Amino acid sequence: MTDPLQELITATLLLLGGGLMLIAAIGIVRLPDLLTRMHATTKAGTLGAALTIAAVAVHFADAAVTARAVAIILFIVLTAPVAAHVIGRASYFACVSLWQGTVKDELREHYDPESHVLYSGLEERDEE
Repeated sequence: MTDPLQELITATLLLLGGGLMLIAAIGIVRLPDLLTRMHATTKAGTLGAALTIAAVAVHFADAAVTARAVAIILFIVLTAPVAAHVIGRASYFACVSLWQGTVKDELREHYDPESHVLYSGLEERDEE
């Protein structure tokens, strides 16, 4: 027999996680370009998946399941933003167009599209 408080916590975590993943899915459909879509999926999707996995850990209330759940959550939290950053950087280098409403493009003055070199601003560029 499960504890009613445990069921309430599990249900709350599942609803919050599902809601956040729904927001991430809506963000994929509604947002205008690749970079903003990745932002929605990285933030909301990661937190939604973490809350859903936390609900599994609370529901089973077993040390082995909880340890696995914590490991999975850590893996998702550490890898999802890095993967989104790499995909975003690759899309920028591949000249995927930004949304017309983009106000700031901080890479424009540091990126050479001909050589695909990204300058940090500390070294001098050869202006030949």
